[in-house]
Amino acid sequence: MYLMKALSETEIQEKMSTIDGWDYQNNAIHTTLEFDNFKDAFSVMTRIAFEAEKMNHHPDWSNVYNTLTISLSTHDVDGLTEKDFELAKIIDALVS
Repeated sequence: MYLMKALSETEIQEKMSTIDGWDYQNNAIHTTLEFDNFKDAFSVMTRIAFEAEKMNHHPDWSNVYNTLTISLSTHDVDGLTEKDFELAKIIDALVS
C-alpha cells in the first residue's frame, strides 16, 4: 500500500534528478517517447498498461502514430506522490 501524500516542491525537485527525460509542470511529470512505428509504440503502451494496472496507478497519455506522450500525477492528492516517480522509473526501464 502506498502512502498517498503529496510531495513538497523540494521533494519533487530531488526526485526529478532521479529520472531522465521527464519534465515537471502543472502538478505533473511529463515525457514524450518516439518509436520506429505505431506497432512499437502500441507494444510499449501495452506493457506500461500491465504495470500501471498492478500499481492501480494509471497514466494520462496520448498516442499519435509512433509518438507516445505521458503525464503522471496523483489525482487523489492533486499533485505528485511516490507512485508517480515509481511508475516513471518503470516506464523508463520498459523503453530502455
